[in-house]
Amino acid sequence: MNADSPSELHAGAILQIDLAALAANYQILKRRAGGATCAAVLKADAYGLGVGRVGPTLLAAGCNDFFVAHLGEGISLRHILGPVPTIYILHGPMSGMGPGMGSGPETEHDFLVHDLIPVLNTTEQLERWSAKGRNLGRQLAAALQLDTGMNRLGLTAAETSALSAAPERLDGMDLRFVVSHLACADEADHSMNREQRQEFDRLRRLLPQTPASLANSSGIFLGSDYHYDLVRPGVALYGGNPTPGLANPMKEVVRLRGKILQVREIDTPQTVGYGATHRASGPRRIATVPVGYADGYLRSLSGSVSGQGMGGLAGVSVPIVGRVSMDLITLDVTDVPRDAQGDAARPGALVDLIGGLGPALDDVAAQAGTIGYEILTSLGRRYHRQYHGGIGTKNSNGEAANG
Repeated sequence: MNADSPSELHAGAILQIDLAALAANYQILKRRAGGATCAAVLKADAYGLGVGRVGPTLLAAGCNDFFVAHLGEGISLRHILGPVPTIYILHGPMSGMGPGMGSGPETEHDFLVHDLIPVLNTTEQLERWSAKGRNLGRQLAAALQLDTGMNRLGLTAAETSALSAAPERLDGMDLRFVVSHLACADEADHSMNREQRQEFDRLRRLLPQTPASLANSSGIFLGSDYHYDLVRPGVALYGGNPTPGLANPMKEVVRLRGKILQVREIDTPQTVGYGATHRASGPRRIATVPVGYADGYLRSLSGSVSGQGMGGLAGVSVPIVGRVSMDLITLDVTDVPRDAQGDAARPGALVDLIGGLGPALDDVAAQAGTIGYEILTSLGRRYHRQYHGGIGTKNSNGEAANG
């Protein structure tokens, strides 16, 4: 049993995570990246799948460069993976807020204690990190982010030009990578991909020659011009399709299966669920499954008469009918076979909600009107989690831990 989840007996659904498929996806992306180093993005608890299992699996698969968003995530990952891999913090070192809401304690020391590398996003972060290095008489490792069009994080073109005119501002640091981030990589024909790449090249020429990183999951599939020296896949590792509109080149990592609590017969004019939004058009069989929006099964998957969200049972697609509630969903299982072998739609039977015989991750996202990232990172803690095909977690001493 996974210590972080309820037992299979006590849970209303089973979340299966295929670590062998995760490792295989890493190898697919690494080959696709050609000669570039293939890192892995493990932010948000490895996209909701559990960094304590995902991190060691990718390390064993040959990944030695990892990215997370927050300093706290990096500290946890360092405890899990030990001293060898390189860990970058995308948000860089931040200042805390003191009691008077002014600048509070700074975090540079914590980066050094845990051997974490900041991605510097602002001139303030750059100046503080450079000063820290000069004060210590050391070259402190860092990456520098350039804003090439997202207007979110990174130095602007004007700030990059000013840095070029005063290169001594980089004293005290060992600049490992210059990075940027693509806004539209999942739309291969979008003109902004080329525009951002060209702007990235232009800004890089203003700085000391440094290895570069631009491509996320989808960016890897834009071609070798986007690979540079290091690629940073995230969602594709976990089975999300990095090439929307084309066949998914990645292996399925996640399978969510909900247990049927009850099956009942209804007929017109009976309705199902809150708001009476679904009305039976004739004799129907309705199965209730204990999964809801509290578990990350989004309310936007609520079904109309024709069904919006879908499940899979005994080779039959079963639509969500009525509204998704906090703890329950209802599915129309009328077409699920009943034969001499018994009733496939019975209490205790498992309905595939993501993967397996059900819709793929990105199909669930499309049904919910969102993206696979949100589905993954919303997966709840009430599921019984089963990990297959990988290695165990490690504790803070780097020793194997049960899991």
